[in-house]
Parts: sequence; C-alpha cells; structure tokens
Amino acid sequence: MGLFFDKFRYFSTLRLSTILLLAFALLSLFSFPSITSAHALSAGYTNITIDQDKTELVFSIDTLSILELIDGIDQNKNWVLEKSEINNKKNEIEEIISEGLALDKNNQEQTPKVEKMKLVKKQNKEFISIYMTYPTFSPGDTITLNDGFYVNDTATNYVNLISASYMGTTSEGIIQGKDRSWTMLLTDVQQEQGTDHGQTVTQGSDQGPTKDHSVDTKTTSTWLSFFKLGTLHILTGYDHLLFLFALLLRKQTFKQYAAIVTSFTIAHSISLSLAVLGWVTLPSRFVEATIAFSICYVALENIFRKQIRHRWGITFLFGLIHGLGFASILKEMAIPKSHLAVALINFNLGIETVQLAIVLLLLPLLMFIQKQKSYSKVVRSGSVIITILGGIWLVERIFF
Repeated sequence: MGLFFDKFRYFSTLRLSTILLLAFALLSLFSFPSITSAHALSAGYTNITIDQDKTELVFSIDTLSILELIDGIDQNKNWVLEKSEINNKKNEIEEIISEGLALDKNNQEQTPKVEKMKLVKKQNKEFISIYMTYPTFSPGDTITLNDGFYVNDTATNYVNLISASYMGTTSEGIIQGKDRSWTMLLTDVQQEQGTDHGQTVTQGSDQGPTKDHSVDTKTTSTWLSFFKLGTLHILTGYDHLLFLFALLLRKQTFKQYAAIVTSFTIAHSISLSLAVLGWVTLPSRFVEATIAFSICYVALENIFRKQIRHRWGITFLFGLIHGLGFASILKEMAIPKSHLAVALINFNLGIETVQLAIVLLLLPLLMFIQKQKSYSKVVRSGSVIITILGGIWLVERIFF
C-alpha cells in the first residue's frame, strides 16, 4: 500500500511539474507570429504636433498588427509586410488607420489629410508610419484622440503610446485596456497661470477636462497609466519570465532566492533608467539576442553545474541587459526629462509588482516539488525545455 502511494505521489508531482513547464512553453509560443494569429503585445505610437498653421499626427503601428487587421495583405504568407504588399493595399491601410483613429475638436471629429506612409524600425521590429495633417487648434479647444484598434479583441494587449507637443510644451498619455480616449485642453499659458504648462490632460472616455482639477487629474492618470503599462510589459515579456523561472528552478536557500530577486530588480532598474535617459544605448538586436542567451545559460547551468552558488552575480549582469529590453517601449515615446521621474518610477513599480507576485506564487510550488524524489528529473527536463525555447529565440534574433 505504501509503495502504491509513493508511486502515486511520484506521478502526481511529475504531472504537476509537467503542467507548469507546459504553461510556460505555451506562453512562449505567443512570441512566434507564424504559430498564432494574434500576438501578445500590439504597440502603436502617436505623435501629435500642433503649431500655428496645422496639426500633424504621425501614427506608427507594428506591421504584424496590419497583417492581422487586413485580410489577404500578406500575399506570400511569410508574416512579413513588404513594400509591394503595402503598395497593393495602400488605400485599405489608409482607410483602416483613419477609421481606427479619430481626432476630435470640441467633440467634433476632424477629417485628416494623409500625407505619406512608410516603413520604419522601432525596437528591432518593423512598423508602418502614416503621416496625417489636420486644421490647426487654438487656445480653448479640447482635443480628443479616440482609438478603436483591437477594441473587441481580448486576445491582444494593445497599447497606444501618445506624445503631444503644443507651443513648446509636451504631454504624454497611454491608451490601453478599456481607456480608449485621450484628451488635452489647450489653454493660453499667459492667461491661465494655474494650469500645468498650459495644458490639461485627462485619460479615459468618462473623464472630462476641468480647469480646477487639471494638475490632480493629470498626475493620477499618468502614474496609473505607466504602472499598468509596466505590468502589461512584464506579463507579455515571456523571455523575461522564462529567465526568472530558470533562475528559481534549481534548489537553493531562501537567502539565495532573495538575493537573486533583489539583484535582478536592482540591475534592471538601473539599466532601465539609464537607457530611457539616453545615457546608455545598445543595438536592440544585440540586447534581444543577449536576453535569449541568458535564458540558455541559466538553463544549462541548471543541468550541468553540481552546485549553484552566488547566482545573484550572474543575475545582476544579465539583469542589466534585461533592463535595456524593458526600456525599449518607453524610449520610443521621447518623454521630456521633466516628466521622466513619474514615468520611470511607476513603470518600474508595475514590473516589480508582477514579478514579486510571480515569485511568491512559484516558490511554494517549487519548494514542494523539491521535496519529491522526482525533483532532479523535473529540473533536467524543465531546463532542457527552457534551453530549447531560449535557443530558438537566440537563432531568431540573430539571423532574422
């Protein structure tokens, strides 16, 4: 009878471990567009420049989103948007973007004039940028940007990162989740000394601009938006999560686990800040490839190294590279230095909140598995799977 329960416990533990590993593997599949029709993080960037003569809006969206949104545009089925395919579907691209984005003046939608469209590189990814012009705006006007992309698609975590410039002042905002609009009230700086740099910024379709609460409204919406962006960025950063999982998989003391998590946090916080400030810049292809290499290195260390000591050191070194990966999405916003502190702190807080929650959930499960006889097999098989996934990413990021 005792032998039966021992075997039952063995297979239960092995099954539980396999489920855990498969969950991470399935999450990782979202990084490959050829395997899944919807990708985890669809990013758009909107830059609005208002001067005395006109209003220019430049909207950039990753080409994979265009491939998803327009049926038949990928004629050769290679999941790459090529110039010939853009030319063939130019009118449809212009139509879907002009319909997906709406710029309102005092609650009246404005008609854009499409100037040009081109492919650009951001974060080592292909984006398509469309340049549109609108009539100019005046002090007292309320500008609202409404975004309808992926509004009913829960499978894609779409974000639109907004940067607006008016009379030498700038503001930024993030459209994500259920918040599908962003509003800016233009005021005369000389007349309205109580406003924040001549602007009142609100976010969310149910919020209206009010002069009396302009600073409070802007501050609240800004910190919450960047916090949510940080949580989303780590949740869809499957390579970062897999690296963290590989670090924790081998049996270690609680003190060692704490040192690993702390060193990773400090390292990526440092490099994230330096990168967004523009003090450290490395090619995005090198950063992404090194992140993939870090996953393979730690997984292979789990397999071949008999004892794991001082892992916090290698975690710190690789954490610096992971921080540069975290920074990529913020760097494209060109946030002014006067606003960087709020953006950085709350973006990082969002990352740390999710990371800590994952660690707190994983550790009890890992400690339970570590007590079982099958633990060494779980570590080996799990590390093999992690090495394969990291290796695929490494090859993809170096050669494709």
